[in-house]
Amino acid sequence: MKVGIIGATGYGGLEMLRFLHNHKEVESIGLFTSSEEGTIFSDKFPHLTDLYNVPLQKIDYDALAKYDVVFASTPSGVSSSLFPPLVGLGPKLIDLSGDFRLKDLESYNYWYKKTPAPQEAVNKSVYGLTEWNEHAIRQSELIANPGCYPTAVLLSLLPLLKHKLIDPNFLIIDAKSGISGAGNKPSQTSHFSEANESFSIYKINEHQHIPEIEQAIGLFAGVDTKITFNTHLVPMTRGILATSYAHVTDGVTQQQLIDCLNETYKNHPFVRVIQDANAVGTNQVKGSNYCDIYVKLDERTKRATIIGVIDNLVKGAAGQAIQNMNVQFGYPQQTGLQLVPYFI
Repeated sequence: MKVGIIGATGYGGLEMLRFLHNHKEVESIGLFTSSEEGTIFSDKFPHLTDLYNVPLQKIDYDALAKYDVVFASTPSGVSSSLFPPLVGLGPKLIDLSGDFRLKDLESYNYWYKKTPAPQEAVNKSVYGLTEWNEHAIRQSELIANPGCYPTAVLLSLLPLLKHKLIDPNFLIIDAKSGISGAGNKPSQTSHFSEANESFSIYKINEHQHIPEIEQAIGLFAGVDTKITFNTHLVPMTRGILATSYAHVTDGVTQQQLIDCLNETYKNHPFVRVIQDANAVGTNQVKGSNYCDIYVKLDERTKRATIIGVIDNLVKGAAGQAIQNMNVQFGYPQQTGLQLVPYFI
C-alpha cells in the first residue's frame, strides 16, 4: 500500500508515522505539507534521522490521487476544503479533524466557528468509531475519525445506553486530557510555566465535542439526549480519562453493568473491561490503541460511575485512524497496532 499523510508534522501525524512504519502492508509513506514544502522531515524531527530523511511534499491532487489511502491530520477547518476535491479520485480518505463528523452544517458552524465542508461530502462521510460502525467503515470512501474525548466517552457509555441500563436523560461527563491534545503550536495555556503544577478547566459547557457525542449516542444507541460535558487540562503529555455519571435503571446491578460491557466488546481487541480500580489510569494505555473501561455502581445513590481511558494521540487519533484503514482494506484490525503500552 501507498499511504499519504497531510499534516505529518503534528503530534497526530508523528504517531501515525510511528505505527505505519511497522505496518506490514504499507510499502511507502508520502509526507505532505501546506507550508513547509521541501523541508527535510528528519531535520524537524531528529529522532527520525536515517529513517525519514525525505522532503515534505506540497499538496498536489494528481500526486495524492495515486495513493491507496490519504490521512489528513490537520486542524479543524482545513480538510473541509482540502478533501472534497479528492472524493472519487481513488484513494480512501480518513480525516482526523472534526470537519466531517457533524452531519448538520449549521451545528458545525456554531460549535467550530468555521465554514463547513460541502454538504455532499459530509453526507458521504462515515463516522469512524471502529467498534460500533465497522460495517459502514468497510464500505466507506471518506471516514470522519472521532475526536479523542468522544472516543473515550462513547466506548464506555454506548453499551449501557443501548441496553437501557442507565438513564440517558442524566449524563454528566467529566473529562481530563494531557497537554498534547492542544497540538504542537505554542499557546499561553500550554506554556510549561502556566500548565505545569496546574489543573484547569476549559471551554465550560462549550466544547465542540458535545454535539459529536450527542449525535453518536443517537446513531448507535437510538437515544436523543443532551449531555453535560466539561474538559480539563492535566499537566502531563498524553492521555485522557473520562468519568461519566449516570442513574441506573431500576433493578440494575453491578454485575449487569459489567456483563453488558464484556458481552459488547468480547470480540474487539482494543477494548478492555477492567475489574480492578487500581489498574485504571492513563499509564496503562499510554502509547497504545487500547481503551480501558471501568464501571462501579453506588448502591446508596443508584448512580454508576463509568470510566473510559485512552491515549489521546493513539486510540483518540492516529491509532483509531489506522484501525479504520485496516477495516477498509480487509486487514485484521490489530495490523500495525500491536505495540505494548509505554506504562512509564
